[in-house]
Amino acid sequence: MKTMLITGANRGIGLEFCKQYAAAGWRVIACCRDPRKAGALNKLATQYPVQIEVHALDVTDHAQIEQLSRTLSGEAIDLFINNAGVYPAADRKGFGHTDYAAWMDAFNINTMAPLKMVEAFIEQIARSQLKRIITITSQMGSVDDNSSGGSYLYRSSKAAANMVVKSLAVDLKGRGITSVAFNPGWVLTDMGGPNAMITVEQSVSDLRKVIDGLTLADTGKFIGNDGVVIPW
Repeated sequence: MKTMLITGANRGIGLEFCKQYAAAGWRVIACCRDPRKAGALNKLATQYPVQIEVHALDVTDHAQIEQLSRTLSGEAIDLFINNAGVYPAADRKGFGHTDYAAWMDAFNINTMAPLKMVEAFIEQIARSQLKRIITITSQMGSVDDNSSGGSYLYRSSKAAANMVVKSLAVDLKGRGITSVAFNPGWVLTDMGGPNAMITVEQSVSDLRKVIDGLTLADTGKFIGNDGVVIPW
């Protein structure tokens, strides 16, 4: 049975990843900040008691990340998905109203946490069969695609996350590990909002098809849910 570890598993895209991979027969290690409040995830874990285990994890707490790695030290993680992310509400205020504390929080969650998670779980990933690291970023992190401006906090933190993915691809290729950044599309979630274009079910289904086809030759790419490579 293949094993997936995912952050931000309690709602939206993260929850759907858990649902679809568990249904496909995978073992799922699902992490979220407060499992006591993760009703939908706990219900899913009850539905798949053998396959899904839930762990408390605040991705901004590096000591907690290291402790979880020690707890899971004997695992082989085929697929690690850096999914936890935040779109700061302060970003909607636009130029001249920058909340610098919120900006730091965005970098802690969207940029620093993905790297810390890989550093902490690299041995579990390296001993697996598939050796795949997926980081959910956003097309809004593409410098080339930015024609509308704004969203300074979110855009910059996701662009930086893309650079983390690229450096991981270079540094870990020799160990046979594939590191890829994914744009899930504009998804109907709390973050995506009511005007989004696709459902979480469709987004995750599309992403899984692309993930299934990844090889080491794809490491370092920035890919959309449609499988098309996105310019940095």
